[in-house]
Amino acid sequence: MCCLFFPLPRTKDSMYHALTYATILEMQAMMTFDPEHILAAGNTMKEAQAVCQRFRKKSTFSNRNSTEEELHAEVCYAECLLQRAALTFLQDENMVSFIKGGIKVRNSYQTYKELHTVLQSSSYVHGDNHGHFEGGVKLGVGAFNLMISMLPTRTLRLLEFVGFSGNKEFGLQQLTEGAAGQTFRSFLCNMLLLCYHTFMSFILGTGEADVEDAEKLLQPYLKQYPKGSIFLFFAGRIEVIKGNLDAVMRFEECCEAQQQWNQFHHMCYWELMWCFTYKRHWKMAYFYADLLSKENAWSKATYAYMKGAYLSMLTREECQPFRESEVALFRQVHGLKQKIAGKSLPTEKFAIRKARRYLTENPVTLPAPPLEMMYIWNGYTVIGKHKDLTEGMLKTLDEAQAKLESSPRTEFSIDDQCLVSLLRGLCLKHLGHQEEAEHYFTLVLCNETQLKFDHYLVPNALLEHGLLCLEQGRKEEGIKLLETAEYSPQRSLTRHNTRGGAHPDRMITSVTQPTQVTAWKSTSKPGTQPL
Repeated sequence: MCCLFFPLPRTKDSMYHALTYATILEMQAMMTFDPEHILAAGNTMKEAQAVCQRFRKKSTFSNRNSTEEELHAEVCYAECLLQRAALTFLQDENMVSFIKGGIKVRNSYQTYKELHTVLQSSSYVHGDNHGHFEGGVKLGVGAFNLMISMLPTRTLRLLEFVGFSGNKEFGLQQLTEGAAGQTFRSFLCNMLLLCYHTFMSFILGTGEADVEDAEKLLQPYLKQYPKGSIFLFFAGRIEVIKGNLDAVMRFEECCEAQQQWNQFHHMCYWELMWCFTYKRHWKMAYFYADLLSKENAWSKATYAYMKGAYLSMLTREECQPFRESEVALFRQVHGLKQKIAGKSLPTEKFAIRKARRYLTENPVTLPAPPLEMMYIWNGYTVIGKHKDLTEGMLKTLDEAQAKLESSPRTEFSIDDQCLVSLLRGLCLKHLGHQEEAEHYFTLVLCNETQLKFDHYLVPNALLEHGLLCLEQGRKEEGIKLLETAEYSPQRSLTRHNTRGGAHPDRMITSVTQPTQVTAWKSTSKPGTQPL
């Protein structure tokens, strides 16, 4: 890895060489969160931006008087700005850094809007390297539209007020067109689309993903680079979404394919941890959570919580070889919290709050912590594709329910009962027992006023009940439940704990309004200097 810190040839005099080298270092920094890597990537990206600046038009930018080289410099400059903003958010947590990062994002956004206007202009003349310029614009325009469109409606309205806008379908269209060409940025467009189809739409939605599109995007690369670790990783991820847990083999192949970038191994460990969770192989799931806690710095608190969660599913005798206890691990969680871009990770906030009950001298155990965290990460959509896995999970929940009923009543009893009811309802829904599922979702809502800690259960029960109604064709009732979930007081307090970060408002819109592709329109006059 150390060879990366020696500049590649021509990085001082070629904007594309400089941008490529800086992007590689940024990818490394994003995966490691190592302060030295973040600092090195930031300095290199700043140097790349300076190289791009030398080739930019010295006076006010305009399409009519700009050379092809100056247009390429603009798109490379915008890309540098955006990547520097991401590093700024990672590097410092103070308000000054946020303001600086925000200014970079806005400048990049405005530049891409102007360049998109250039492409649409009748006076624009295609140069010899037009494809690479167009690909760069499509990457930036597509990425901005996609990312902004996935924000909650309330946040989106605020951003629109200060000049940002985003349309998901238009963003996907731009990225798809960018990926289809044979240009410098085709690969990046492709990777962003794969991330959207296999992660963003899965985790930030209801757990559904466009697997067919993902497979079409991946197949040419997998055919050309059968041992490419990143392609093997996405192949495994697609299999997981399809419910094929033999994807374990793909992730193992990914780890064997290369040894230089351990971060790819860590991504595989995370997926393997969940694969074994779905199978209820708690010891193997613990093994990969333990590897992550020792080797990866993304979220030590989450890894400690997951280790404790898996040990809680084992008997005392089964835990002995691991030389750790669930109580000790849960007590470590709060001290391991960290901030990224000045914010605590939602999954860490959740883990810290759940582990808080273990700080007392005689802690009340959590009923089924791996199953609860699996819900937050949309895992039930995966096991729902397999009757045997869903029935197995329901059996574990029945055992948790029996244990709750036989234990002395505590201040956590109602919350724990409601959690088990929500998860049981979800399993029953996937097994086709819709009336029983509805009963358990309603049970959570009936106990709303008695909940003391896990208030997030209410909007999630509303969400699941609403989705069930939509599946049954009870559209009006389903929309009403989703609207209640979106505007419930509990959701405003625990917004990050709604299943997978799903936004009920987005689901309501998808049901009530047809999908539209709205092109990006520039709000400023063509030829003006980007802000």
